Amino acid sequence: MKIDWRKNEKELYFSRKPTLLTIPSQQFITLTGTGNPNTKIFAEKISALFPLAYGIKMAIKKGALGTAKDYSVYPLEGVWTTTDDSKGKNLNKEALKYKIMIRQPEFVTEAFFNEIKTKTIAQKENPYFDAVQWETYEEGLVLQMIHTGPFDTETETFNQMDTFLTAHNLTKTTMMTDYWHREIYLKDFRRSQPEKMQTLLRYKVTETS
Repeated sequence: MKIDWRKNEKELYFSRKPTLLTIPSQQFITLTGTGNPNTKIFAEKISALFPLAYGIKMAIKKGALGTAKDYSVYPLEGVWTTTDDSKGKNLNKEALKYKIMIRQPEFVTEAFFNEIKTKTIAQKENPYFDAVQWETYEEGLVLQMIHTGPFDTETETFNQMDTFLTAHNLTKTTMMTDYWHREIYLKDFRRSQPEKMQTLLRYKVTETS
């Protein structure tokens, strides 16, 4: 039976209103970068992650780790900040700093990822394959909510989340060192109409003493 994150992990991905939950340790393949995401460079970085993610999936489906398993590849995610502290309507996209990533199932190992990475580099071309890294970390307590619509209107959803934070004596903290927030792209924004895009927005939070 196919393992599908959309069915098996609904509570982690489908929050229609501001929701608090604790995110356990997870593992990812990741790429870092800076600058405007509406560029060829950003598109090439996304195109480096997905062949690796699908290469891992197909090898496991064929039994590369002993027992054949089939699963749905997790969605693209990104953690974001800026190098000039600009935000909201004044956001300077040229100053964006990001780490994009695709989560990997628990039964995938870093060693196996490195095997697939080596094979992929030998078979396909992308200037960023070699820069893809393996990372494991635990986010802990977070506040999240789905934003429906284009990225430029995310402020509307962030405002709802900020109101929730204040009402519940919570404070935003940084994620993965100095990133402000996480975005999980539940629909592929490369193929979706802006008004139909769905992005899970997430803050790492702590309780105010």
